Amino acid sequence: MKILFLFLDGIGLGEDNPEINPFLRANMPLLESLLGGKKMTKSAAPFEGETISLKAIDPNLGVKGLPQSATGQAVLLTGINIPAELGYHYGPKPNPEVAQYLNGQTIFSSTVNAGRKAALLNAYPPRYFDGIDSGKRLYSSIPLALTNAGIPLFTEKDYFAGTALSADFTGEGWRDFLGFPDAPIFDPENAGVNLGSLARHYDFSFFEYWASDYAGHKQDMPWAVRQLETFDGVLKGLLANWQNEDGLILLTSDHGNMEDLGTRKHTAAQVPLLLFGDKTKRDAFADVSDLAGIAPTINRLLL
Repeated sequence: MKILFLFLDGIGLGEDNPEINPFLRANMPLLESLLGGKKMTKSAAPFEGETISLKAIDPNLGVKGLPQSATGQAVLLTGINIPAELGYHYGPKPNPEVAQYLNGQTIFSSTVNAGRKAALLNAYPPRYFDGIDSGKRLYSSIPLALTNAGIPLFTEKDYFAGTALSADFTGEGWRDFLGFPDAPIFDPENAGVNLGSLARHYDFSFFEYWASDYAGHKQDMPWAVRQLETFDGVLKGLLANWQNEDGLILLTSDHGNMEDLGTRKHTAAQVPLLLFGDKTKRDAFADVSDLAGIAPTINRLLL
């Protein structure tokens, strides 16, 4: 049993309003066909198809205030309702109170402790490590959890070797923003094929896509639409290279944001839990109603 966790930062299930919701504007033929012709908004959930399930789950966790990235991601990785224990949502990067939960209690740690293989499939550029080493940059919850589990982050060498992926899927950012003119470039579908191939090397693999949250904060509709259309191509390649017997693909988020470009802030919207794979494996998540239910279910399936 293998699980690929696709984390899309800041993706909620929004209103059926194309003025503010890029999911209504984006051309996503594959995802919409899997959802019975529906756009991925709150009116589409719940949905059960032959190979896909869509649930709406709660990122607010009974705590006042808008959900934030550090606590939301930490909940996804631990299954602990950290905002309820602390009394607040927190982000974007974990403070010491949040960070303490990310050492020994995460899916990464559980997988490693069981003698199985886990990885974060993102490749990080040299400037990222320079920032960490200098103290000018802090780990976000996901790489902090990974490194605490004793798993190294992938580097530009891994990206060039084809053993890790660009955070934007295609690799264009490595050329346009990171100064690697010879960095490999992939069209979205081939990036998805690569994602599936890499995930099969691990019992638990994770991919973090953060640009969706950034687009929401910038209220950038054209960029948000392009991201969603790119992702639909990635999903097409991924599913073409992933059989039900390979395991389960899970997609979710930490909080809403990009689904409502009428605000720069996070939202209190329910977030999607998308599951791709054999129905018996998807059914393991039938009772999951919030972010805290995901990690325990993954651990039961893996361990």
